Amino acid sequence: MDHPRRTLTPSETADDLAGTAFVHTGDRLDGAYRTDDFASAVELLDEVAAVADALGHHPDVRLGWGRIDFTLSSHDVGGVTSRDLELARRIDALADGLGARPGNRPGDG
Repeated sequence: MDHPRRTLTPSETADDLAGTAFVHTGDRLDGAYRTDDFASAVELLDEVAAVADALGHHPDVRLGWGRIDFTLSSHDVGGVTSRDLELARRIDALADGLGARPGNRPGDG
């Protein structure tokens, strides 16, 4: 596994992110999900919060009715690391398990 403080390029994360709702843009990973309602989005957030706490690595979150967006970045090193990839994979698995669907990224409409 990569050193958790080594920043990764988009080409290095492409295979890991394939099939997920996340994209590597600049110094962060962005992922968005659609849910059936606000309560479902909050439920996903609750599950992500527990995983993030266990990993000691936390996303930035934007929550709305039927939508939840995540931004992942290792602020301590100014980019994307293996910590972000691990959290992205776990978020995607949780979202899938709760029936959340990949959505447009923040700002995509």
